[in-house]
Amino acid sequence: MLLPFRMIRTRRLASVLSLALQLPLAANAHAAEHAFLPSLAQFDQLFPRRLAFYSYEGFTEAVRQTPGFAAWGSAQQRAQEMAAFLGQIAHESDQLRAQREYRKENWDHYCRKTDVFGCAPGQQYYGRGPIQLSWNYQYKAAGDYLGLDLWADPDRVARDSTVAWRTALWYWMSQTGEAPRSAHQALRQGEGFGATTRAINGPLECDKPYDADARRKNQRRIDYYKHASALFGVPVLHPLGC
Repeated sequence: MLLPFRMIRTRRLASVLSLALQLPLAANAHAAEHAFLPSLAQFDQLFPRRLAFYSYEGFTEAVRQTPGFAAWGSAQQRAQEMAAFLGQIAHESDQLRAQREYRKENWDHYCRKTDVFGCAPGQQYYGRGPIQLSWNYQYKAAGDYLGLDLWADPDRVARDSTVAWRTALWYWMSQTGEAPRSAHQALRQGEGFGATTRAINGPLECDKPYDADARRKNQRRIDYYKHASALFGVPVLHPLGC
């Protein structure tokens, strides 16, 4: 039976729109398929005493939802970015044993009241998750990007494993701190591991050759990174320090 031209055109338009909606999802899935992922055994070796909250499943799901992460360049470059990320996470989260910031006396210190949105009533913005996300403006920005209201419910970062990992990857991919580039961007431009430290905690640890505590923290990051790099069988990226 012949269909009226208008009906044919409508069906074609519907098919085109359906395909257009699927393309971003397909692109994300394609990128995730090519991301370097450590095996569960390697993850366990890196974090043998991690909290159950920091599940391998939550980690891998977050990676799949982060296009571009550890998914660019050669196989070696993808593994190098993963090693750098997990080395930094090992330091920030005390080898995935800190679900919430240890120092409870600091929990009420992270409200920057000069922001237009301020701080939600009764909420505190202390460090949570693999990268110890801190400050009201960081929770607001991460939540806006992820489509979650983390400003009103910051503790979700300490309750939902995938969300926790996604906030860490959001910071890694896009946030510069006081550095010129994010950690991800720095590696893509051929900078060393030290540039990722500068993006994460530069003002407190970088350019302080006579500060014993800063040197200790910097070396701790480097040691974790070297361990991950050796486990993945890839060379480290110099310079290591910042």
